[in-house]
Amino acid sequence: MRNYIIKRLFLIPLTLLGILAVNFAIIQLAPGGPVEYILAKYQGMNTDSKAQFTSGAETLGASQSSQYQGSQGVPSDLKEELNKQFGFDKPLHVRFLKMVKDYARFDFGKSYYQDKDVLELILERMPVSISLGLWSTLIIYLISIPLGIKKALYDGSKFDVTTTVAIIVGSAIPVFLLAVFLIVFLAGGTYFQIFPLRGLTSDNFEALSLIGKIKDYFWHIALPVFSIVIGGFATLTMLTKNSFLDEIGKQYVLTARAKGLSEKDILYKHVFRNAMLIIIAGFPSLLIKMLFTGSVLIEVVFSLNGLGLLGYEAIMTRDYPVIFGTLYIFALLGLVLKLLSDITYSIVDPRINFEKM
Repeated sequence: MRNYIIKRLFLIPLTLLGILAVNFAIIQLAPGGPVEYILAKYQGMNTDSKAQFTSGAETLGASQSSQYQGSQGVPSDLKEELNKQFGFDKPLHVRFLKMVKDYARFDFGKSYYQDKDVLELILERMPVSISLGLWSTLIIYLISIPLGIKKALYDGSKFDVTTTVAIIVGSAIPVFLLAVFLIVFLAGGTYFQIFPLRGLTSDNFEALSLIGKIKDYFWHIALPVFSIVIGGFATLTMLTKNSFLDEIGKQYVLTARAKGLSEKDILYKHVFRNAMLIIIAGFPSLLIKMLFTGSVLIEVVFSLNGLGLLGYEAIMTRDYPVIFGTLYIFALLGLVLKLLSDITYSIVDPRINFEKM
């Protein structure tokens, strides 16, 4: 296993390089860019505002300098100046190699519009995404695994049918619609004001005691996490149930029963280990989804400044340093979590040997 881990660690930089190369190439084909975005703003603003936009641009060699009709009608020297400030006056390969060199040192440059380092922006937004992702994933697993096991043990019963209907209905409700419903009824939208409407903590958070801070924190994330969890545990629950049903029907279970083992020992000493392999395999993808993609709408609805919202805003404004920086972090975390998943595989079932694969 040690050799396998070393090989995977060596492959991580090569995989990151491939991901950056593919996405860098795609960006070159995408219409528009930060220069065009600023020029579009330029055409509808006065001279003072134009100067502010021009001075706010920072140099970064990680993108494209496409020209399109929307940028016509503006001074050519302004376009040239913007291209120079953004680094688009350099050849593609020079910009890409500079980006790779900088990213190897975790230097993602500065945001084009927020006048902050990208790494600083990511670190500022990280606690929100981690809070939503970890708590949502933890609750989903705590609900789905026991529920899936019980559904497998009572397959076809009234309990099984009722819970299946409930989780299907829950998963069918759009996350953003449920979030809006909770705000309207429980966050002061129209009826009750039990929970806060926005933010991860209250304004007086620093002045609270330790217990007060913990209560305030969970008070703020209750509705966002609930919105994510309701639509997130259906797949894992049914996957757990089907996995256990598949294992319960195998020959080794019948043999264990013939030897006189109790149902509890059979379930948790034999079936559980084998059935949980497929559940463990899905953990990295679920965590990544909850951390970076599944909570974008939740962050918007509840005004939570997380990584998902940061990436979305960067795409809308063509803020390439932020786009590539968040992409790099997402990919790196995904590769590390996948490696941890494989290690967990081998711990749960020592028969699995990745070195021979």
